[in-house]
Amino acid sequence: MVLIKICAAAFWTALYLGVVYQILVSNKNWESKLFWLLFIQVPVAGPVIYALAGVDYRREAVRKRLHAHTLELFQRESPPEMQEAFFSDKGLDRVNEFFRPLARMLRNMGEGNKVYEGTSFEIITSGLRKRELLIQDLRSAQKFIHIEYFKFGADKAGREIRQILMEKAAQGVEVRYIRNNLSNNISIRDKYFREMEAAGIEVKRYTHIRYGLRTFIMRINHQQHRKIVVVDGKVAYTGGMNLNDNYFYRWRDTHLRISGPVVARLQASFIDTWCSCKGSLTRPLSWYFPLDLSTSPAPYQDKLMQVITDAAEFPWPATQLSYEWILHNARKYVYLQTPYFMPPDGFLEALKSAALRGVDVRVMLPRKVDTPLIGPTNRAYYEECLAAGVKLYERDGSFIHSKTLVADDYLTIIGASNLDVRSFSLNSEVNSLVYDGETAQACKDSFLKDNAEATELDLHHWQSSRGFWTDLGSRALRLLYKNL
Repeated sequence: MVLIKICAAAFWTALYLGVVYQILVSNKNWESKLFWLLFIQVPVAGPVIYALAGVDYRREAVRKRLHAHTLELFQRESPPEMQEAFFSDKGLDRVNEFFRPLARMLRNMGEGNKVYEGTSFEIITSGLRKRELLIQDLRSAQKFIHIEYFKFGADKAGREIRQILMEKAAQGVEVRYIRNNLSNNISIRDKYFREMEAAGIEVKRYTHIRYGLRTFIMRINHQQHRKIVVVDGKVAYTGGMNLNDNYFYRWRDTHLRISGPVVARLQASFIDTWCSCKGSLTRPLSWYFPLDLSTSPAPYQDKLMQVITDAAEFPWPATQLSYEWILHNARKYVYLQTPYFMPPDGFLEALKSAALRGVDVRVMLPRKVDTPLIGPTNRAYYEECLAAGVKLYERDGSFIHSKTLVADDYLTIIGASNLDVRSFSLNSEVNSLVYDGETAQACKDSFLKDNAEATELDLHHWQSSRGFWTDLGSRALRLLYKNL
């Protein structure tokens, strides 16, 4: 009995010291390190929760484990004409010289982060419009449909799209779906997805113990937050809209329907994630990357687009660094929309410093948030932003889930990333940067249109309206969300 106690004590001591070492050598800031060093003092639960939520995965070994198969696949099966068509860097020199360093920085962060010429797209700000276009494209599919969503509902919208996918699979179209099986989707019964598999759809869970214990533990907290649909390698969808009734019928959001060579970038991202979920392809890789990529009719034609994917294991937090670069270098204005506002320190300082030097910095958020406790957490950042001159707007009416940025009449970002630590450091994300004045003007107009339903916050009124306990609760939530 005594020996068992000694062995148990030795085990927990070794575990505790190992966790302390991991915290100290991680890339976290010292505030976060101190938080976790205190948190792991909680017996048993502390180290376990750190393993689930606190480990820094930006390491080469993790990247190789998750992405080596895809890299090998592309090196082995990409013919020269495919490399030239989809992965050349011709678009970089066409970017406005002021924003070219941003495009180059992102390019240097990853092989796939290239600037694509000849992109056509439609900016979708209505769920009904997305439904109309998506159904049309899905029904037109001849070869394959690839789908990756953070949320795929079992409601009217989800069942409608699911039925179309099942019908296409019955017709011989290859249909693959990466299922985020945690978070809000955990309440959907497995039967819903087994019926899809029975109809011929290949479904892969993003988080599964079969992918290995280390990957399973990592993905419990590091979620797949991307929204990607690729049809026949010629048309793609990405942006902020998931797939359920809220996005089709209730909420205000922003999405893209894209055609042109940049579709290959979203296709490559999907295949990478698919392979990391132990998925396979039934045909040669080139079959999924058609060389004939004539663009379909769209409001915006022949534009420059750079699609950036981000994940916890990637060497650089590309989304956060791109936003910080924009804020540090903007000359006239930066307008942002986000439903969740829990920014890391670097972004927060960049936001405030831009406003302090005279840039018109505006952030629009919803007045009522869909997730409990997020509203108070958002508001924990308001006072210091208002004090620095950042203009904050809370939008009434339908919940705004849009994640957009427009800056200096040239740069637009439409994507899946919120302005929070989860999107910048933990989740797998995808965002599209458009280098074009016409697009920027349209997104600026859209922001100003939303302003008509929003209320600008005033610093003095905000300070006087906040009670002690309300403010204390918000700051406690801020500390918690910032580190988990």
